[in-house]
Amino acid sequence: MNHTHLHNKTLLGLLILVSIAFIWILLPYYGAVFWAIILGIVFAPLQRRLNQRFKWRRNVTSLITLGTAMLIAILPVIVISALLVQEGATLYKNIESGTLDIPAYVTHFKEALPMFAQHFLERLGVSNFEGLQDKLSKGAMVGSQYFASQAFSFGQGTLDFIVSFGIMLYLLFFFLRDGGDLVRRVREAVPMAEQQKRRLQLKFNRVVRATVKGNLLVAVTQGALGGFIFWVLDIPSALLWAVLMAFLSLLPAVGAGIVWAPVAIYFLLSGAVWQGVVLALFGILVIGMVDNVLRPILVGKDTRMPDYLILVSTLGGMAVFGLNGFVIGPLIAALFMSTWSIFAGNRKRVQLPADLP
Repeated sequence: MNHTHLHNKTLLGLLILVSIAFIWILLPYYGAVFWAIILGIVFAPLQRRLNQRFKWRRNVTSLITLGTAMLIAILPVIVISALLVQEGATLYKNIESGTLDIPAYVTHFKEALPMFAQHFLERLGVSNFEGLQDKLSKGAMVGSQYFASQAFSFGQGTLDFIVSFGIMLYLLFFFLRDGGDLVRRVREAVPMAEQQKRRLQLKFNRVVRATVKGNLLVAVTQGALGGFIFWVLDIPSALLWAVLMAFLSLLPAVGAGIVWAPVAIYFLLSGAVWQGVVLALFGILVIGMVDNVLRPILVGKDTRMPDYLILVSTLGGMAVFGLNGFVIGPLIAALFMSTWSIFAGNRKRVQLPADLP
């Protein structure tokens, strides 16, 4: 018995050691591995439908699904990122050259406020904008230098990007082709009851698809609509604001309104009434309704978590893991809730003896 116990402890220690070592060597490309897994889960239903309908070899259906994933999810992100860098550089150049005079906009906004609001700002000590021009000029110089350095370092980092991108596509192909077998082998190795393993796997898949397919599509739709109305109203750097609105749409307590609402208020106070009314109505009736209409359809009520938990887990995930955290944070929170729910369910089934003190 002691020999068997020692053997099990040695095997467990070796398992932990090699697992840590394996994770350590994957860390330089954890983003590529992570997104290969996420995209594999999102596009797995398409892979299964192709296999069931056409009865082709899995290599063929995996290549078709991989091409679809590139067209739908990967290529647009690359194009938008390149356009965003260009748009950001143009914005900083306009601020630096004085073409876009933000201090004048701020001063005009302050003068358009009612007197009680101006007095309130004076009491808060934020009514002096004399140093704003210098701060913005310095900020523009720093931003221009940043984008210039990014453009210069892009050539140096091209090889790393290509390697990471290639690893992601390579792993995604095998996850699509052999994902079902890999999942079954992992489930067999996990020392838990089969029902509990199936429950955690179902929750994992639902949260990934809800976060990527649902929340991301809602964010992209709101950002695209916001960028469109900004472009129609001739607001500078519409693409930059569109991406910012899409990003903020991922946060339930913030939303895209934090971008378009102040602009609408500025229009109304500065005398551009019809622009302000159009932007406000479009923001409330179109951008705001996207969340109420699309999210239940794409996400589903059974996969949603409380808004406060989504907000905290998304912000915390992005603080720890960067941009990948908008998926990792809610995923960890959902698994946390599911694991504790399973644990609580097991505790309820255990009946304590009545004679315990």
